[in-house]
Amino acid sequence: MAPRFVVLGLLIATCSLALASDPSPLQDFCVADPTGPVMVNGFACKDPKVVLETDFFFSGLHMPGNTLNPVGSKVTPVNVAQIPGLNTFGISLARIDFAPWGVNPPHTHPRATEILTVIEGSLEVGFVTSNPENRLITKVLQKGDVFVFPVNLVHFQRNTGNGNAVAIVGLSSQNPGVITVANAVFGSKPDIANDLLAKSFQTDTKTVDWIQSKF
Repeated sequence: MAPRFVVLGLLIATCSLALASDPSPLQDFCVADPTGPVMVNGFACKDPKVVLETDFFFSGLHMPGNTLNPVGSKVTPVNVAQIPGLNTFGISLARIDFAPWGVNPPHTHPRATEILTVIEGSLEVGFVTSNPENRLITKVLQKGDVFVFPVNLVHFQRNTGNGNAVAIVGLSSQNPGVITVANAVFGSKPDIANDLLAKSFQTDTKTVDWIQSKF
């Protein structure tokens, strides 16, 4: 009887692994149709007979992003919203431009692992492990260096130089999503109660009100 249980265990493990990742495409492509009437987890497919080369194309990643903002950085995404042909392929990328000492604030990607390479300048990068350790893993990267941010962990990048910096990132989802910690906590609509945040951050409500006013 024991071999039967072994086989059954292997089958259950195999099925669990299969269900733990996105399904593989069942056709050559499934170009996203955001106007489609069918609601699915992702986007419905455009009729392949009307698909064009522009559905697989994006131009402009060579253009610097505008970093004239409070954080001094600009992310130019290239995901399924920009290239409908990425739908179901589980991949996307982005360009990140940094002004001198600009930051890409702490944030997470709920649906993707991220891999980053520095194209110009130098960057301090890092991520924080989950509770209870909350360990900070950080490194300063130079041009050509590569770093990986695990899925859904809070991470950041900062330009450590007096010149501009540029990075290209790859993400393991056609729609990785982004949650910027400060925006989510202090810029929610409606506001999270200031007394709740004051207790959570061990400060006072006046400080919380001041921070919320920035968002």
